[in-house]
Amino acid sequence: MPTEDLLGGGPGRERSDAARNRAKILKAAEELFAARPAADVTMEDIAQAAGVGRATLYRRYPDRSAIAVALLDEHERELQERLLTGPPPLGPGAPPAERLAAFYAAMIDLLARHAHLVLGTEVGHSRFTTGAYRLWRTHVRLLAGQAGAKDPDALADILLAPLAPEVFLHQTGELGLSAERITDALSEQARRALS
Repeated sequence: MPTEDLLGGGPGRERSDAARNRAKILKAAEELFAARPAADVTMEDIAQAAGVGRATLYRRYPDRSAIAVALLDEHERELQERLLTGPPPLGPGAPPAERLAAFYAAMIDLLARHAHLVLGTEVGHSRFTTGAYRLWRTHVRLLAGQAGAKDPDALADILLAPLAPEVFLHQTGELGLSAERITDALSEQARRALS
């Protein structure tokens, strides 16, 4: 189906009724995913909670993971904007170690609020193929390069490994670590790796 048919009114423009339906679907899905594991939420559950027909839901989102990706994309886009143009230390202008520590803190906050979404989209090998991961990797690689790391390419994935959703859920769920404790440990790692 051409993009124009899906969105209505030509490329790049979303019809107002389509925008309302998208917002209702995403709101309903976020509430359902927060209330129970994503694997227990069906497309029928989402359509019913959003008050839209199944055809409307499937026309835009072929499955639950597509909905999770759309939800997560909104939250990740906000973080990306803060990385690129926000104030230091997360944004430009701080030393690399401080920026990495701020990035870790922001990512742990994102995981604490949206681990259920991240788990549905960025697990295993699929984690490395998302646009967000590629941006996070580029950011961390640049910080490592600015800090004079011997091999920024190899170091980037190593520094991102603790942010895997499975690691976060293991630490918070099974080990009972707080998000603050994890953030403190990652901040120390950032300083040791890039100072």
